[in-house]
Amino acid sequence: MGRTQSLTCLIASLLLSGCGGSGRIVVGSKNFTEQVILGEIVAQQVERRLGVKADRKLNLGGTLLAHQALVAGQIDVYPEYTGTALTAVLKLPASGDAAAVEKRVREEYRSLWKIDWLPPLGFNNTFAMVVAGGYGTLSEAAQRKTGWKLGAGYEFLTRPDGLPGLLRTYRLPLAGSPLSMDLGLLYQALKQQQVDMVAGNATDGLISAMGLTMLKDDKHYFPPYDAALVCRTGALEKHPGLRETLGALSGKLTTEMMRKMNYDVDGRKRPVAEVAAEFLSGGK
Repeated sequence: MGRTQSLTCLIASLLLSGCGGSGRIVVGSKNFTEQVILGEIVAQQVERRLGVKADRKLNLGGTLLAHQALVAGQIDVYPEYTGTALTAVLKLPASGDAAAVEKRVREEYRSLWKIDWLPPLGFNNTFAMVVAGGYGTLSEAAQRKTGWKLGAGYEFLTRPDGLPGLLRTYRLPLAGSPLSMDLGLLYQALKQQQVDMVAGNATDGLISAMGLTMLKDDKHYFPPYDAALVCRTGALEKHPGLRETLGALSGKLTTEMMRKMNYDVDGRKRPVAEVAAEFLSGGK
């Protein structure tokens, strides 16, 4: 979100220059751990099932950069979330009805861009407001006398389903302007008391590993963020068996499984490719 046009054009140019041959499938992802893991899972799934080389364009950037790369045909598939697609990409009002959100997103993507929204992977990665402890719900946190020092990624600070709406819903007191930072630095900043609340994700493995508290969204502000793969219709038509190969991942990931894989990478520093391979082989 909010990237300059020149930056967008530069990345688009780099993507175009780095695309693989016509027989390859180009897998993308956004720029945080979970997305890179999911992208690697998709790439390995394609290579195992179809015997086709997958070009990895992982860690691309934020939502709009990944979406633009897909629309432009610079990548063929990447993981996305229903609530993100609804509010950040389509600019539609948030909704708490998961089935309705998925249906609307699927229809709009197909109509506007000839992109297929595949069945959900199985987990809902909602935004998570995280603190060191002492509070259980966002409503309780809103009653704090002193303002919160908030740390968050840039997208959360500007998205309609992010901070602006959260402040309207809960009237959460803030101590000065929120600190915008890389998503990978959020929990370290919280541990070092540079901030006392961060906007993370429900599947972040470091939340439980560091003994942190994810505040309950007791007013149900955040829409559903069911993870799924979005794929160019043209790529599905071009590569026989691709739809079935990608569809085989649908419903196979739980929140707990995703949280564990995220922690394996962020907390245990295991290689992404190793974690992805273990998931596909059914390892524990």
